[in-house]
Amino acid sequence: MRSSEFVWLCALALACHVAVAQEEKKAESFEQEICKDKDAGEWFRLVAGEGDNCRDVIQCTSSGLQAIRCPAGLYFDIDKQTCDWKEAVNNCKIKNKERKVKPQLYTEEPLCPDGSLACGDGICIERGLFCNGEKDCADGSDENVCDMDSDPNRAPPCDPSICVLPDCYCSEDGTAIPSDLPAKDVPQMITITFDDAINNNNIGLYKEIFNGKRKNPNGCDIKATYFVSHKYTNYTAVQETHRKGHEIAVHSISHNDDERFWSDATVDDWAKEMAGMRIIAEKYANLTDNSVVGVRAPYLRVGGNNQFTMMEEQAFLYDSTITAALNNPPLWPYTMYFRMPHRCHGNLQKCPTRSHAVWEMVMNELDRREDPENDEYLPGCAMVDSCSNILTGDQFYNFLSHNFNRHYEQNRAPLGLYFHAAWLKNNPEFLDAFLYWIDETLKDHSDVYFVTMTQVIQWIQNPRTVSEAKNFEPWREKCSVEGTPACWGGHSCKLTSKEVPGETINLHTCVRCPNNYPWINDPTGDGFY
Repeated sequence: MRSSEFVWLCALALACHVAVAQEEKKAESFEQEICKDKDAGEWFRLVAGEGDNCRDVIQCTSSGLQAIRCPAGLYFDIDKQTCDWKEAVNNCKIKNKERKVKPQLYTEEPLCPDGSLACGDGICIERGLFCNGEKDCADGSDENVCDMDSDPNRAPPCDPSICVLPDCYCSEDGTAIPSDLPAKDVPQMITITFDDAINNNNIGLYKEIFNGKRKNPNGCDIKATYFVSHKYTNYTAVQETHRKGHEIAVHSISHNDDERFWSDATVDDWAKEMAGMRIIAEKYANLTDNSVVGVRAPYLRVGGNNQFTMMEEQAFLYDSTITAALNNPPLWPYTMYFRMPHRCHGNLQKCPTRSHAVWEMVMNELDRREDPENDEYLPGCAMVDSCSNILTGDQFYNFLSHNFNRHYEQNRAPLGLYFHAAWLKNNPEFLDAFLYWIDETLKDHSDVYFVTMTQVIQWIQNPRTVSEAKNFEPWREKCSVEGTPACWGGHSCKLTSKEVPGETINLHTCVRCPNNYPWINDPTGDGFY
Protein backbone atom coordinates (compact mmCIF):
# COMPACT_ATOMS: atom_id res chain seq x y z
CA MET A 1 0.00 0.00 0.00
CA ARG A 2 1.36 3.38 -0.92
CA SER A 3 2.07 5.73 1.94
CA SER A 4 -0.40 8.29 0.64
CA GLU A 5 -3.22 5.67 0.73
CA PHE A 6 -2.24 4.61 4.21
CA VAL A 7 -2.30 8.20 5.42
CA TRP A 8 -5.72 8.70 3.83
CA LEU A 9 -7.14 5.55 5.48
CA CYS A 10 -5.77 6.59 8.85
CA ALA A 11 -7.28 10.04 8.42
CA LEU A 12 -10.62 8.48 7.49
CA ALA A 13 -10.56 6.18 10.51
CA LEU A 14 -9.67 9.08 12.77
CA ALA A 15 -12.48 11.14 11.31
CA CYS A 16 -14.96 8.29 11.87
CA HIS A 17 -13.75 7.85 15.45
CA VAL A 18 -14.06 11.58 16.07
CA ALA A 19 -17.56 11.60 14.53
CA VAL A 20 -18.67 8.69 16.71
CA ALA A 21 -17.17 10.33 19.78
CA GLN A 22 -18.93 13.58 18.95
CA GLU A 23 -22.25 11.75 18.52
CA GLU A 24 -21.76 9.96 21.83
CA LYS A 25 -20.90 13.26 23.46
CA LYS A 26 -24.02 14.84 21.94
CA ALA A 27 -26.14 11.93 23.19
CA GLU A 28 -24.59 12.18 26.64
CA SER A 29 -25.12 15.93 26.66
CA PHE A 30 -28.73 15.47 25.53
CA GLU A 31 -29.29 12.91 28.27
CA GLN A 32 -27.76 15.15 30.91
CA GLU A 33 -29.89 18.07 29.75
CA ILE A 34 -33.25 16.26 29.87
CA CYS A 35 -32.42 14.43 33.12
CA LYS A 36 -31.07 17.37 35.10
CA ASP A 37 -34.37 18.24 36.80
CA LYS A 38 -36.00 14.80 36.92
CA ASP A 39 -36.70 12.91 40.14
CA ALA A 40 -35.44 9.36 40.60
CA GLY A 41 -37.80 6.93 38.89
CA GLU A 42 -39.84 9.67 37.19
CA TRP A 43 -41.37 8.86 33.80
CA PHE A 44 -41.81 11.71 31.25
CA ARG A 45 -42.59 12.32 27.58
CA LEU A 46 -40.20 13.51 24.89
CA VAL A 47 -43.11 14.50 22.64
CA ALA A 48 -46.52 15.56 23.95
CA GLY A 49 -49.80 14.82 22.19
CA GLU A 50 -52.46 12.19 21.56
CA GLY A 51 -52.00 8.77 19.97
CA ASP A 52 -48.68 6.99 20.32
CA ASN A 53 -47.10 10.09 21.84
CA CYS A 54 -49.34 9.58 24.85
CA ARG A 55 -48.31 5.94 25.14
CA ASP A 56 -44.56 6.55 25.07
CA VAL A 57 -42.51 7.68 28.08
CA ILE A 58 -38.89 7.48 29.16
CA GLN A 59 -37.03 7.39 32.46
CA CYS A 60 -33.52 8.45 33.49
CA THR A 61 -31.54 5.58 35.02
CA SER A 62 -27.92 5.00 36.01
CA SER A 63 -27.45 2.93 32.84
CA GLY A 64 -29.02 5.49 30.51
CA LEU A 65 -32.49 6.32 29.23
CA GLN A 66 -35.15 3.64 29.53
CA ALA A 67 -38.29 3.73 27.36
CA ILE A 68 -41.66 2.01 27.70
CA ARG A 69 -44.86 2.06 25.64
CA CYS A 70 -48.27 1.48 27.21
CA PRO A 71 -50.29 -1.44 25.75
CA ALA A 72 -52.90 -0.74 23.07
CA GLY A 73 -55.95 1.02 24.50
CA LEU A 74 -53.98 2.64 27.32
CA TYR A 75 -52.29 6.02 27.71
CA PHE A 76 -49.63 7.02 30.22
CA ASP A 77 -50.91 9.24 33.03
CA ILE A 78 -48.11 11.64 33.92
CA ASP A 79 -49.70 12.55 37.27
CA LYS A 80 -50.33 8.95 38.38
CA GLN A 81 -47.10 7.71 36.74
CA THR A 82 -48.82 4.64 35.32
CA CYS A 83 -50.67 3.39 32.23
CA ASP A 84 -54.43 3.86 32.40
CA TRP A 85 -57.46 3.65 30.09
CA LYS A 86 -57.42 6.34 27.39
CA GLU A 87 -60.57 8.03 28.60
CA ALA A 88 -59.15 8.36 32.12
CA VAL A 89 -56.00 10.22 31.03
CA ASN A 90 -56.29 13.98 30.46
CA ASN A 91 -52.65 15.07 30.48
CA CYS A 92 -51.36 13.86 27.08
CA LYS A 93 -50.29 17.44 26.26
CA ILE A 94 -48.05 17.57 29.33
CA LYS A 95 -44.50 16.23 29.09
CA ASN A 96 -43.43 16.26 32.75
CA LYS A 97 -44.84 16.17 36.23
CA GLU A 98 -45.30 19.59 37.75
CA ARG A 99 -41.96 20.80 39.13
CA LYS A 100 -42.28 21.66 42.79
CA VAL A 101 -40.21 24.20 44.68
CA LYS A 102 -37.88 22.49 47.14
CA PRO A 103 -36.95 23.85 50.57
CA GLN A 104 -33.36 24.79 51.34
CA LEU A 105 -32.66 22.07 53.89
CA TYR A 106 -28.95 21.64 53.28
CA THR A 107 -26.77 24.69 52.68
CA GLU A 108 -23.08 25.42 53.23
CA GLU A 109 -23.93 28.06 55.80
CA PRO A 110 -27.02 27.77 58.05
CA LEU A 111 -29.84 30.03 56.90
CA CYS A 112 -31.97 29.64 60.00
CA PRO A 113 -31.56 29.44 63.79
CA ASP A 114 -31.73 26.08 65.56
CA GLY A 115 -35.19 24.54 65.43
CA SER A 116 -36.06 26.24 62.13
CA LEU A 117 -35.56 25.39 58.46
CA ALA A 118 -35.62 27.46 55.27
CA CYS A 119 -38.40 27.42 52.70
CA GLY A 120 -37.52 27.54 49.02
CA ASP A 121 -37.58 31.37 49.16
CA GLY A 122 -35.21 31.42 52.15
CA ILE A 123 -37.84 32.33 54.75
CA CYS A 124 -37.35 30.36 57.99
CA ILE A 125 -40.19 28.52 59.71
CA GLU A 126 -40.36 26.10 62.63
CA ARG A 127 -38.91 22.66 61.81
CA GLY A 128 -42.01 20.83 63.03
CA LEU A 129 -44.13 22.53 60.36
CA PHE A 130 -42.34 20.67 57.58
CA CYS A 131 -44.24 17.69 56.15
CA ASN A 132 -47.21 18.13 58.49
CA GLY A 133 -49.77 18.01 55.67
CA GLU A 134 -50.31 21.78 55.55
CA LYS A 135 -48.48 24.32 53.40
CA ASP A 136 -46.83 26.73 55.80
CA CYS A 137 -44.22 28.17 53.41
CA ALA A 138 -45.54 30.78 50.98
CA ASP A 139 -44.22 28.65 48.10
CA GLY A 140 -45.50 25.39 49.61
CA SER A 141 -41.99 23.96 49.62
CA ASP A 142 -42.33 22.61 53.18
CA GLU A 143 -44.63 19.87 51.81
CA ASN A 144 -42.64 19.02 48.67
CA VAL A 145 -39.80 16.87 50.03
CA CYS A 146 -41.49 14.49 52.42
CA ASP A 147 -40.55 10.90 51.62
CA MET A 148 -39.04 8.48 54.14
CA ASP A 149 -35.50 9.65 53.36
CA SER A 150 -36.14 13.40 53.20
CA ASP A 151 -38.74 14.39 55.81
CA PRO A 152 -36.75 16.47 58.35
CA ASN A 153 -39.07 15.14 61.07
CA ARG A 154 -38.82 11.50 59.97
CA ALA A 155 -38.85 8.62 62.44
CA PRO A 156 -35.40 7.40 63.49
CA PRO A 157 -34.00 3.99 62.47
CA CYS A 158 -34.88 1.02 64.67
CA ASP A 159 -33.16 1.04 68.06
CA PRO A 160 -33.78 -2.33 69.79
CA SER A 161 -32.43 -1.00 73.07
CA ILE A 162 -35.32 1.48 73.21
CA CYS A 163 -37.97 -0.43 71.26
CA VAL A 164 -38.90 -3.29 73.58
CA LEU A 165 -41.93 -5.55 73.88
CA PRO A 166 -44.80 -5.52 74.61
CA ASP A 167 -45.40 -1.96 73.35
CA CYS A 168 -42.77 -1.66 70.63
CA TYR A 169 -41.27 -4.06 68.10
CA CYS A 170 -38.80 -3.42 65.29
CA SER A 171 -35.71 -4.90 63.67
CA GLU A 172 -33.21 -3.49 61.21
CA ASP A 173 -34.53 -5.30 58.14
CA GLY A 174 -37.91 -6.37 59.55
CA THR A 175 -37.20 -10.11 59.37
CA ALA A 176 -36.09 -10.82 62.97
CA ILE A 177 -38.26 -13.12 65.11
CA PRO A 178 -39.66 -11.53 68.29
CA SER A 179 -37.70 -12.37 71.45
CA ASP A 180 -35.08 -14.04 69.19
CA LEU A 181 -36.91 -17.37 69.42
CA PRO A 182 -35.53 -20.15 67.19
CA ALA A 183 -37.77 -20.52 64.13
CA LYS A 184 -38.56 -24.16 64.99
CA ASP A 185 -40.13 -23.01 68.27
CA VAL A 186 -42.40 -20.39 66.65
CA PRO A 187 -46.01 -21.34 65.81
CA GLN A 188 -46.68 -20.54 62.16
CA MET A 189 -49.53 -18.04 62.15
CA ILE A 190 -51.76 -17.65 59.08
CA THR A 191 -54.13 -14.70 58.72
CA ILE A 192 -57.07 -14.97 56.33
CA THR A 193 -58.75 -11.63 55.62
CA PHE A 194 -61.69 -10.51 53.50
CA ASP A 195 -62.34 -6.93 52.36
CA ASP A 196 -65.62 -5.05 51.74
CA ALA A 197 -69.27 -5.65 52.65
CA ILE A 198 -70.56 -8.74 54.46
CA ASN A 199 -73.95 -9.66 53.01
CA ASN A 200 -76.02 -12.40 51.39
CA ASN A 201 -73.59 -12.54 48.46
CA ASN A 202 -70.83 -14.00 50.63
CA ILE A 203 -72.31 -15.23 53.93
CA GLY A 204 -72.66 -18.75 52.53
CA LEU A 205 -69.01 -18.77 51.45
CA TYR A 206 -67.84 -17.75 54.91
CA LYS A 207 -69.98 -20.45 56.54
CA GLU A 208 -68.46 -23.06 54.22
CA ILE A 209 -64.89 -22.05 55.09
CA PHE A 210 -65.47 -21.53 58.82
CA ASN A 211 -67.80 -24.45 59.43
CA GLY A 212 -66.80 -25.25 63.01
CA LYS A 213 -65.02 -28.45 61.92
CA ARG A 214 -61.67 -26.88 61.02
CA LYS A 215 -59.71 -26.63 64.27
CA ASN A 216 -56.38 -25.16 65.24
CA PRO A 217 -53.99 -27.40 67.25
CA ASN A 218 -55.42 -25.94 70.48
CA GLY A 219 -58.86 -27.29 69.59
CA CYS A 220 -60.33 -23.88 68.76
CA ASP A 221 -62.02 -22.95 65.49
CA ILE A 222 -59.84 -21.33 62.84
CA LYS A 223 -60.48 -17.58 62.67
CA ALA A 224 -60.44 -14.75 60.10
CA THR A 225 -60.42 -10.95 60.01
CA TYR A 226 -63.02 -8.97 58.04
CA PHE A 227 -62.24 -5.43 56.87
CA VAL A 228 -65.79 -4.19 56.46
CA SER A 229 -67.00 -1.30 54.32
CA HIS A 230 -70.45 0.11 54.98
CA LYS A 231 -72.62 0.18 51.88
CA TYR A 232 -74.64 -3.03 51.38
CA THR A 233 -73.31 -4.59 54.61
CA ASN A 234 -75.74 -6.77 56.55
CA TYR A 235 -75.05 -5.88 60.19
CA THR A 236 -77.04 -8.85 61.45
CA ALA A 237 -74.43 -11.03 59.69
CA VAL A 238 -71.60 -8.90 61.09
CA GLN A 239 -72.98 -9.43 64.60
CA GLU A 240 -73.06 -13.20 64.10
CA THR A 241 -69.58 -13.24 62.56
CA HIS A 242 -68.24 -11.39 65.60
CA ARG A 243 -70.13 -13.72 67.98
CA LYS A 244 -68.33 -16.65 66.36
CA GLY A 245 -64.97 -15.14 67.34
CA HIS A 246 -63.86 -13.61 64.07
CA GLU A 247 -62.39 -10.12 64.05
CA ILE A 248 -64.23 -7.12 62.60
CA ALA A 249 -62.04 -4.26 61.35
CA VAL A 250 -62.85 -1.19 59.27
CA HIS A 251 -62.45 -0.54 55.55
CA SER A 252 -64.21 2.89 55.37
CA ILE A 253 -67.77 4.10 54.99
CA SER A 254 -67.77 5.29 51.38
CA HIS A 255 -65.03 3.16 49.78
CA ASN A 256 -64.41 6.29 47.67
CA ASP A 257 -63.55 5.20 44.10
CA ASP A 258 -60.98 7.96 43.62
CA GLU A 259 -57.71 6.39 44.76
CA ARG A 260 -56.11 9.81 45.10
CA PHE A 261 -58.70 10.73 47.72
CA TRP A 262 -57.13 8.23 50.11
CA SER A 263 -53.59 9.40 49.39
CA ASP A 264 -54.50 13.06 49.95
CA ALA A 265 -57.23 12.80 52.63
CA THR A 266 -56.91 15.01 55.69
CA VAL A 267 -56.82 13.72 59.25
CA ASP A 268 -60.49 14.71 59.53
CA ASP A 269 -61.38 12.87 56.30
CA TRP A 270 -59.73 9.71 57.63
CA ALA A 271 -61.50 10.06 60.99
CA LYS A 272 -64.92 10.43 59.37
CA GLU A 273 -64.35 7.40 57.14
CA MET A 274 -62.71 5.01 59.60
CA ALA A 275 -63.80 6.10 63.07
CA GLY A 276 -67.23 6.72 61.54
CA MET A 277 -67.27 3.17 60.17
CA ARG A 278 -66.46 1.88 63.64
CA ILE A 279 -69.39 3.87 65.09
CA ILE A 280 -71.72 2.30 62.51
CA ALA A 281 -70.43 -1.24 63.09
CA GLU A 282 -70.57 -0.95 66.86
CA LYS A 283 -74.10 0.46 66.87
CA TYR A 284 -75.77 -1.64 64.19
CA ALA A 285 -73.91 -4.94 64.82
CA ASN A 286 -74.06 -4.59 68.61
CA LEU A 287 -70.28 -4.72 69.02
CA THR A 288 -69.80 -3.65 72.62
CA ASP A 289 -66.36 -5.04 73.53
CA ASN A 290 -64.14 -2.33 71.96
CA SER A 291 -62.69 -4.96 69.62
CA VAL A 292 -62.82 -2.93 66.37
CA VAL A 293 -59.19 -1.81 66.33
CA GLY A 294 -57.92 -2.46 62.78
CA VAL A 295 -57.86 -0.40 59.59
CA ARG A 296 -57.28 -1.20 55.93
CA ALA A 297 -57.57 1.56 53.32
CA PRO A 298 -59.53 0.99 50.10
CA TYR A 299 -57.38 0.05 47.10
CA LEU A 300 -54.48 -0.32 49.57
CA ARG A 301 -53.83 3.42 49.15
CA VAL A 302 -51.80 4.48 52.15
CA GLY A 303 -52.73 7.88 53.58
CA GLY A 304 -49.30 8.91 54.86
CA ASN A 305 -48.92 10.66 58.19
CA ASN A 306 -52.52 11.90 58.11
CA GLN A 307 -53.89 8.35 58.21
CA PHE A 308 -51.63 7.28 61.05
CA THR A 309 -52.18 10.48 63.03
CA MET A 310 -55.91 9.75 62.84
CA MET A 311 -55.32 6.18 64.00
CA GLU A 312 -53.42 7.40 67.06
CA GLU A 313 -56.07 10.00 67.89
CA GLN A 314 -58.91 7.50 67.45
CA ALA A 315 -57.15 4.69 69.37
CA PHE A 316 -56.86 2.20 66.52
CA LEU A 317 -54.35 -0.55 67.28
CA TYR A 318 -53.11 -1.49 63.83
CA ASP A 319 -53.14 -0.79 60.11
CA SER A 320 -52.93 -3.44 57.39
CA THR A 321 -52.52 -1.39 54.23
CA ILE A 322 -48.77 -1.09 53.67
CA THR A 323 -47.31 -3.64 51.28
CA ALA A 324 -43.75 -4.96 51.45
CA ALA A 325 -42.19 -6.13 48.19
CA LEU A 326 -41.61 -9.87 47.79
CA ASN A 327 -38.77 -10.73 50.14
CA ASN A 328 -37.01 -13.83 51.45
CA PRO A 329 -37.31 -14.15 54.36
CA PRO A 330 -40.63 -12.29 54.70
CA LEU A 331 -41.21 -9.47 57.19
CA TRP A 332 -42.74 -9.61 60.65
CA PRO A 333 -45.30 -6.99 61.75
CA TYR A 334 -43.74 -3.93 63.40
CA THR A 335 -44.67 -0.79 65.28
CA MET A 336 -44.42 2.61 63.61
CA TYR A 337 -42.44 4.33 66.38
CA PHE A 338 -39.34 3.84 64.24
CA ARG A 339 -38.60 4.01 60.53
CA MET A 340 -40.26 1.34 58.37
CA PRO A 341 -37.80 -1.50 57.73
CA HIS A 342 -38.53 -1.58 53.99
CA ARG A 343 -39.09 0.79 51.09
CA CYS A 344 -42.48 2.40 50.48
CA HIS A 345 -43.72 -0.07 47.89
CA GLY A 346 -46.25 0.67 45.17
CA ASN A 347 -47.08 3.26 42.55
CA LEU A 348 -47.24 6.78 44.03
CA GLN A 349 -47.83 5.43 47.53
CA LYS A 350 -47.64 7.86 50.44
CA CYS A 351 -46.24 5.95 53.38
CA PRO A 352 -45.98 7.50 56.85
CA THR A 353 -42.61 9.05 57.63
CA ARG A 354 -43.04 10.16 61.24
CA SER A 355 -43.24 8.20 64.47
CA HIS A 356 -46.70 6.82 65.31
CA ALA A 357 -47.99 4.65 68.15
CA VAL A 358 -49.57 2.15 65.76
CA TRP A 359 -48.80 -1.43 64.74
CA GLU A 360 -48.35 -2.22 61.04
CA MET A 361 -49.62 -5.64 60.02
CA VAL A 362 -47.50 -5.41 56.90
CA MET A 363 -48.82 -7.15 53.78
CA ASN A 364 -45.97 -9.34 52.54
CA GLU A 365 -46.23 -9.86 48.80
CA LEU A 366 -46.71 -13.46 47.73
CA ASP A 367 -44.52 -15.29 45.22
CA ARG A 368 -46.70 -16.07 42.20
CA ARG A 369 -44.18 -18.00 40.11
CA GLU A 370 -45.48 -21.38 38.96
CA ASP A 371 -42.03 -22.98 39.20
CA PRO A 372 -40.13 -20.99 41.84
CA GLU A 373 -37.00 -23.13 41.44
CA ASN A 374 -36.54 -22.36 37.75
CA ASP A 375 -38.76 -19.42 36.72
CA GLU A 376 -37.15 -16.01 36.47
CA TYR A 377 -38.08 -13.34 38.99
CA LEU A 378 -41.63 -11.93 38.87
CA PRO A 379 -42.99 -9.08 41.01
CA GLY A 380 -45.10 -10.40 43.88
CA CYS A 381 -48.77 -9.72 44.64
CA ALA A 382 -50.43 -8.72 47.91
CA MET A 383 -54.13 -9.53 47.43
CA VAL A 384 -54.52 -13.14 46.31
CA ASP A 385 -57.04 -12.15 43.64
CA SER A 386 -54.47 -9.78 42.10
CA CYS A 387 -52.16 -12.72 41.35
CA SER A 388 -53.35 -12.82 37.75
CA ASN A 389 -51.42 -15.91 36.67
CA ILE A 390 -53.50 -18.24 38.90
CA LEU A 391 -55.82 -19.89 36.38
CA THR A 392 -56.58 -23.36 37.79
CA GLY A 393 -57.22 -24.99 41.14
CA ASP A 394 -53.95 -26.92 40.88
CA GLN A 395 -52.02 -23.71 40.29
CA PHE A 396 -53.69 -22.12 43.33
CA TYR A 397 -52.87 -25.14 45.52
CA ASN A 398 -49.20 -24.99 44.42
CA PHE A 399 -49.16 -21.23 45.01
CA LEU A 400 -50.47 -21.68 48.57
CA SER A 401 -48.05 -24.52 49.34
CA HIS A 402 -44.99 -22.67 48.03
CA ASN A 403 -45.76 -19.47 49.94
CA PHE A 404 -46.52 -21.42 53.10
CA ASN A 405 -43.14 -23.12 52.84
CA ARG A 406 -41.40 -19.78 52.26
CA HIS A 407 -42.65 -18.62 55.64
CA TYR A 408 -42.57 -21.92 57.52
CA GLU A 409 -39.06 -22.92 56.45
CA GLN A 410 -37.50 -19.50 56.97
CA ASN A 411 -38.43 -17.14 59.83
CA ARG A 412 -42.09 -18.13 60.29
CA ALA A 413 -43.34 -14.58 59.82
CA PRO A 414 -47.16 -14.63 59.73
CA LEU A 415 -48.48 -15.69 56.32
CA GLY A 416 -51.21 -13.33 55.11
CA LEU A 417 -53.83 -14.57 52.64
CA TYR A 418 -55.91 -11.54 51.66
CA PHE A 419 -59.08 -11.98 49.60
CA HIS A 420 -62.15 -10.40 48.12
CA ALA A 421 -64.88 -13.00 48.61
CA ALA A 422 -66.11 -12.86 44.99
CA TRP A 423 -62.82 -14.33 43.74
CA LEU A 424 -63.42 -17.55 45.66
CA LYS A 425 -67.19 -17.59 45.18
CA ASN A 426 -66.99 -17.11 41.40
CA ASN A 427 -64.25 -19.72 41.00
CA PRO A 428 -65.41 -22.97 42.67
CA GLU A 429 -62.18 -24.68 41.59
CA PHE A 430 -60.17 -22.13 43.59
CA LEU A 431 -62.42 -22.56 46.64
CA ASP A 432 -62.06 -26.36 46.52
CA ALA A 433 -58.27 -26.02 46.31
CA PHE A 434 -58.25 -23.52 49.20
CA LEU A 435 -60.34 -25.75 51.49
CA TYR A 436 -58.25 -28.81 50.59
CA TRP A 437 -55.06 -26.88 51.37
CA ILE A 438 -56.40 -25.63 54.74
CA ASP A 439 -57.47 -29.15 55.75
CA GLU A 440 -54.15 -30.65 54.64
CA THR A 441 -52.13 -27.97 56.45
CA LEU A 442 -54.03 -28.49 59.70
CA LYS A 443 -53.70 -32.29 59.41
CA ASP A 444 -49.97 -32.27 58.62
CA HIS A 445 -48.80 -29.57 61.07
CA SER A 446 -49.34 -29.36 64.80
CA ASP A 447 -47.69 -25.93 64.92
CA VAL A 448 -49.87 -23.98 62.45
CA TYR A 449 -52.64 -21.64 63.64
CA PHE A 450 -55.20 -19.69 61.59
CA VAL A 451 -55.71 -16.59 63.74
CA THR A 452 -56.95 -13.01 63.58
CA MET A 453 -54.79 -9.93 63.10
CA THR A 454 -55.16 -8.91 66.75
CA GLN A 455 -54.22 -12.42 67.88
CA VAL A 456 -50.96 -12.12 65.92
CA ILE A 457 -50.14 -8.88 67.76
CA GLN A 458 -51.02 -10.51 71.08
CA TRP A 459 -48.51 -13.28 70.36
CA ILE A 460 -45.78 -10.82 69.30
CA GLN A 461 -46.32 -8.85 72.50
CA ASN A 462 -46.00 -12.02 74.56
CA PRO A 463 -44.24 -14.71 72.45
CA ARG A 464 -44.97 -18.33 73.28
CA THR A 465 -43.27 -21.44 71.92
CA VAL A 466 -45.10 -24.11 69.96
CA SER A 467 -45.45 -26.23 73.07
CA GLU A 468 -46.92 -23.28 75.00
CA ALA A 469 -49.22 -22.07 72.22
CA LYS A 470 -51.97 -24.60 72.93
CA ASN A 471 -52.64 -22.89 76.25
CA PHE A 472 -52.00 -19.32 75.08
CA GLU A 473 -55.05 -17.61 76.56
CA PRO A 474 -55.64 -14.90 73.88
CA TRP A 475 -55.91 -17.69 71.27
CA ARG A 476 -58.52 -19.53 73.32
CA GLU A 477 -60.98 -16.64 73.59
CA LYS A 478 -64.26 -17.56 71.89
CA CYS A 479 -62.63 -20.91 71.24
CA SER A 480 -65.58 -22.74 69.67
CA VAL A 481 -68.82 -20.81 69.88
CA GLU A 482 -72.02 -22.84 69.77
CA GLY A 483 -75.65 -21.88 70.28
CA THR A 484 -78.12 -19.82 68.30
CA PRO A 485 -77.46 -16.38 66.79
CA ALA A 486 -78.19 -13.33 68.92
CA CYS A 487 -81.20 -12.56 66.76
CA TRP A 488 -83.02 -14.17 63.87
CA GLY A 489 -83.72 -12.05 60.82
CA GLY A 490 -83.54 -8.65 62.46
CA HIS A 491 -84.90 -5.55 60.73
CA SER A 492 -84.61 -4.63 57.08
CA CYS A 493 -84.69 -0.83 57.11
CA LYS A 494 -85.30 0.98 53.80
CA LEU A 495 -83.49 4.28 54.27
CA THR A 496 -82.29 7.37 52.46
CA SER A 497 -79.64 9.99 53.15
CA LYS A 498 -79.04 13.49 51.86
CA GLU A 499 -75.42 12.43 51.40
CA VAL A 500 -76.41 9.63 48.99
CA PRO A 501 -79.06 11.38 46.90
CA GLY A 502 -81.49 9.39 44.79
CA GLU A 503 -80.86 6.08 46.52
CA THR A 504 -82.93 3.98 48.89
CA ILE A 505 -80.65 1.49 50.65
CA ASN A 506 -81.54 -1.47 52.88
CA LEU A 507 -79.90 -1.56 56.30
CA HIS A 508 -80.09 -5.02 57.93
CA THR A 509 -79.66 -4.84 61.69
CA CYS A 510 -80.88 -6.37 64.93
CA VAL A 511 -81.38 -2.94 66.49
CA ARG A 512 -84.08 -0.34 65.86
CA CYS A 513 -84.08 1.28 62.43
CA PRO A 514 -82.53 4.78 62.38
CA ASN A 515 -84.06 7.88 60.82
CA ASN A 516 -81.55 8.02 57.96
CA TYR A 517 -79.11 5.74 56.21
CA PRO A 518 -75.86 6.22 58.15
CA TRP A 519 -73.15 7.94 56.15
CA ILE A 520 -69.98 10.00 56.50
CA ASN A 521 -71.42 13.05 58.27
CA ASP A 522 -74.15 11.13 60.07
CA PRO A 523 -72.72 7.75 61.14
CA THR A 524 -75.41 7.14 63.75
CA GLY A 525 -78.22 7.77 61.27
CA ASP A 526 -79.90 10.14 63.71
CA GLY A 527 -79.82 13.01 61.26
CA PHE A 528 -77.46 15.28 63.19
CA TYR A 529 -74.85 17.08 61.12
